[in-house]
Amino acid sequence: MGAGLSVAVLPFVAFAISQVGTPGPANMALMTTGAAHGLRAALPFVAGVALGKQLVIWPVGFGLMELADRAPWAFETLKWISAAYIVWLAWRVAHMRLEHRGAAKAPGFLAGLIVHPLNPKAWAMITGGFTAFTVPGTPALQATATIAAILLATQVVLHPLWTWGGSLVAHHLRGTTGERYLMWTLATLTVVSVLFVLFGGGT
Repeated sequence: MGAGLSVAVLPFVAFAISQVGTPGPANMALMTTGAAHGLRAALPFVAGVALGKQLVIWPVGFGLMELADRAPWAFETLKWISAAYIVWLAWRVAHMRLEHRGAAKAPGFLAGLIVHPLNPKAWAMITGGFTAFTVPGTPALQATATIAAILLATQVVLHPLWTWGGSLVAHHLRGTTGERYLMWTLATLTVVSVLFVLFGGGT
């Protein structure tokens, strides 16, 4: 860590890229939404997902985890609410057909906004960021603002790529026999990613 820095910026950037860029409930939701509706229609949802992480970062940075230690049941409940919400998104996408995607409206900004607050991977990632990459005693505002800015910048780059990837795959399969299998595969991967976080200890 460089002199005078209370947050290990470069190591945290690498950590953020590894976490935001790898499969998880949010990225699978982005990919399935891109496949079902296309990147342009999904952009409000993408923006909501990116900004929604800020709703977790700032409360954690200002001491929410201390409260969590006194009420662990609240975070256990959060995990199951997360699972139900993201599985619902997966079910919705699994039953869509690409050639008719205009018939169903893409999830919007508000739907995206609650993905990360209901995503146990996001909570684990952010908590890890504060505990592993900040010096004890760092002012809360400094640490939180640094972590928030790095994660937002990472998301602005990587979240649209996941969404575009889903749209690109769908473009080649739309109207073919592989279309149905694509949608069900994406939905299944979304559910599996949630179960892995819940029961496998993944972050």
